[in-house]
Amino acid sequence: MAPAEGLAAARRLTAAGARERFRSGLSVPTAGLAPGRTQANLISVPADWAYDMLLFCQRNPKPCPVLDVTDAGSWSTPLAPDADLRTDLPLYRVWEHGELVDEPTDVLGHWRDDLVSFLIGCSFTFEWVLSGAGVPMRHIDQGRNVPMYVTDRLCRPAGRLHGPMVVSMRPVPPGHLDTAIRQSALMPAVHGDPVHIGDPAGLGIEDLSRPDFGDPVDAEPGDIPVFWACGVTPQAAVTASRPPFALTHAPGRMFITDARDEQYRVA
Repeated sequence: MAPAEGLAAARRLTAAGARERFRSGLSVPTAGLAPGRTQANLISVPADWAYDMLLFCQRNPKPCPVLDVTDAGSWSTPLAPDADLRTDLPLYRVWEHGELVDEPTDVLGHWRDDLVSFLIGCSFTFEWVLSGAGVPMRHIDQGRNVPMYVTDRLCRPAGRLHGPMVVSMRPVPPGHLDTAIRQSALMPAVHGDPVHIGDPAGLGIEDLSRPDFGDPVDAEPGDIPVFWACGVTPQAAVTASRPPFALTHAPGRMFITDARDEQYRVA
C-alpha cells in the first residue's frame, strides 16, 4: 500500500485499529488520526533516572504535562489497556548517552526491564477542538507533520535533567486567534494556551521554513504564527543531559490512547 493510501486508511480507523496498523509496520504522522481520542508523547528512561524525569515534568508542566507513568518494566497503561507501548506507535527513537542511535517501528529488541515510561500530553489532542470551533489546521489540510522548533527558553532543571523548551507552531488567521487561545487554554493537560504569538525571533527561532522536527507548513496571507509548548521537550532534555539510555516516540508520531479528548477539558 502506498504511503498516501495508508494514511487515508488510518484516518478511518479507531484508536485500537490505528494501533494495530502501527504494530504491523505503518509509520505515518498521527495528526488527524482517530478523531476524539487523546494522543500522547512517550519517553522511557531507566528507573534510576525516573525521579529526575518526574521532577522535570513537575517543574515544567507546560511542555511536559504527565498523563500517566508506568511501573518499571511495564509496557501497558490504563489509557489504552490492550496496547503495548513497545510496538503500538508508528515510529520510535532510541537514545544512548544523548545520541540518536536508531529509529525503529518497534522497540522489542531495545526494551529493558528497568524502564519507566512517561506519557505526556500532546497538542494534537486539542486540534479537534480548534477545528470544531472553525480554526484551520494548515498542517492537517496539507498532509504534513506539525512543525516543531527548539527555542532559546530554558526549562527549569531537575536533578540531572536540563534543556530548552520545544514548541509546535500552527499558522492561525487573525479572526480565529482569540478562539485558538481560549479553546486551547481549556485543556491544560495537553499544553493549554500558547506560549508565544507572532514574531518567532521572540523564541530564538530564525527561520520558520526550517523546523527542527516535523515539516514546514505553508501559511495563508495574514496568518499569524502561534506557538504551543511541545511534548518533544523531553527529547531535547535527553540530548542536553545525555542519560545513558532512553526510548521516545518519533516527533509527530504519537501514542493514540483510548481516552477521549473531552476528559482533558476543564470547562
